[in-house]
Formats: sequence, structure tokens, C-alpha cells
Amino acid sequence: MPRKARIDAAGAFHHIIIRGIESRKIFRDNADRHNFLNRIATLVSLSQTRCFAWALLPNHAHVLLQTGLMPIPTLMRRLLTGYAVSFNLKYRRHGHLFQNRYKSILCQEDLYLKELVRYIHLNPLRARLVLDMKQLDTYTWSGHSAIMGRVKRDWQAIEYVLNLFGNRKSKARAKYRAFLEKGVALGKRPDLIGGGLIRSMGGWDEVKRLRTENVRIKGDERVLGDSDFVEQILSAAQERLDRHYAYKSQGYDFDKVVQRVAETMTLEPSEVLRRGKEPKTVLARSLLCYWANRELGMTTVEISRRLKISQPAVSKASLRGEKLAAENDWAIVIKS
Repeated sequence: MPRKARIDAAGAFHHIIIRGIESRKIFRDNADRHNFLNRIATLVSLSQTRCFAWALLPNHAHVLLQTGLMPIPTLMRRLLTGYAVSFNLKYRRHGHLFQNRYKSILCQEDLYLKELVRYIHLNPLRARLVLDMKQLDTYTWSGHSAIMGRVKRDWQAIEYVLNLFGNRKSKARAKYRAFLEKGVALGKRPDLIGGGLIRSMGGWDEVKRLRTENVRIKGDERVLGDSDFVEQILSAAQERLDRHYAYKSQGYDFDKVVQRVAETMTLEPSEVLRRGKEPKTVLARSLLCYWANRELGMTTVEISRRLKISQPAVSKASLRGEKLAAENDWAIVIKS
């Protein structure tokens, strides 16, 4: 059965689970953990990705991210590839470090953000890496200690999380900790590992029963949210996919998009591709990045190689291009 495509969207929230192959350790010492965290810190800062929660355990890790300038699949590929290469060199090993693909679950913010922060930050306690909440407060390898003010993590979205519990930092922190403490008794939370309402409602038997009563439920293992949210996310993802195929079937490739940008902005194709900071060229390249990435479906890696610029530069340019296209009502296909 073919595996399903990743789902991403601007501003989307993702609960990401990374596991070692055959349940083997992916962190053998604190130097490995520092290595992994330094890579996350660099990538989320560079791409303006928000990180709300994280926890490192010996053979797996959890991270809760919000999409920024860089698509989550791109960020994760760079993180995991870079870490795996350095890990293998350090321990003189070969082969895969991680189990298949990492698991990524797109989450509905208002229903699940607080629950996921709690679930992720309680992982070290559930795994008995710490004995109690007091030890968890100072545990270095979880985002909880940073929210509690015990460790400084400039790249972690601490203020955002605290604002979910109140406006005054001290009171918000106390409410946040009390919220976590209440979650200890809940144990493992299978309802937070994907599947939308399907899991949280008790499985397919319950869903089938509701269907006999004309209650329709939409679920997908890649999405965690209520039925309307899941439907909305899947519809948007399918719409993007259909659009990519439609443009490609009409013969659109990178070169044709370059030509279309040139026509739109009254430039020569060579001017669109020219490097430099001349204002009109920068705008043209921004429109090119937006159409090539978001409309044609090219990855930021492919575009960066074509334009000889960095992936973050492509992501930033794509955002500028999206705004430019909207302001001028420009479309990749000439409107009749």
C-alpha cells in the first residue's frame, strides 16, 4: 500500500515523532543530545519556525512545531539527515538511524495545542527518566524546564505557551505547571497520536455506530482535529495536488514559469534569473519562487539549486511572491 503524502500548510501545527530503527538508541550521551538540539535551534531560528514543545528520550523524540518560512518536510529532512550523518561518523556505524519516516500529525490549534504540550513534556516522567514533577522542572532534555524558567532556550516559543495560561508570567507559569501535574494521572494518550476523532471516539466500531445515526465523521492518521478541521485540511491538500498536476499536464515546468514571470513583469527571462539586488529582479525572482513552489509543486531544494540561492532565501522569496501576486491579481495561467 503506498504511503500517504505529507500534509503541510502555512502556519500549520505539527506533532512530530522520531524513532530509532528497531527501537535502538538515537541518543547515547549528552553530546548527542546537544548536537540534536543545536541543529533544531539553528533550523527553527533560520526558518522562523515556532517550536512549542519537545522531549528527547533514548530511542525517540517528540517535537511540536508550527510551519514557518520553510516547509516542515524540508526542515525535518535537513535536521535528521545532518544528525544521522554526524551520529554515524561519531560511532563508526553505517545504515539507517531512524525507523522509516518520522511521523507527522497536523494538529488543530484551539483543540489540541495545550494537550500536546502537556503530553510531550510529560514523556520523560512517563518513561521514568525523572521521578516526579520536581525533577521534571529541571530536566534538561525537555522543553518543560525552559517554560519553567530553569533553562534558557531562545529558539523555543515559551511566551506563546505561557500566554495560553494567562497574561502575567508568574501566574501563567503556575497554571501551566498545575495543568501538567493533572495530566500525570492520564497516562498514555492514544487519542493524541493522530486519526482525528476516530481514535478519541473509541475506534471504528463507535464511528460505524454513529454513521447508522447519520452522524458523519472524517478522520485521517495524518491529522488531529475535529471533523470539520480534518475535512478542511484534506480538501486543501487535495486542491493543491490537483493544481500541481493540472499545470504539469499543460506543459508547465520551471522554464515555462520563468517565461510566464518575464511576460508578467515585462522582462527578459535572463533578467528573471539574474542574481543581484536590483529591485525589479528581486520581485521577479520572488514571483518565480512562489509560482514554482506553491503552484507547480517544486521543492525549495530544487528551486534553490536552479537559482543558486539558499533554501531559506527561496522560502522568504516565495512569501514575497505570494503577496505580490495577490496585490496585482497575477496568476500563473493567463486569465481569459
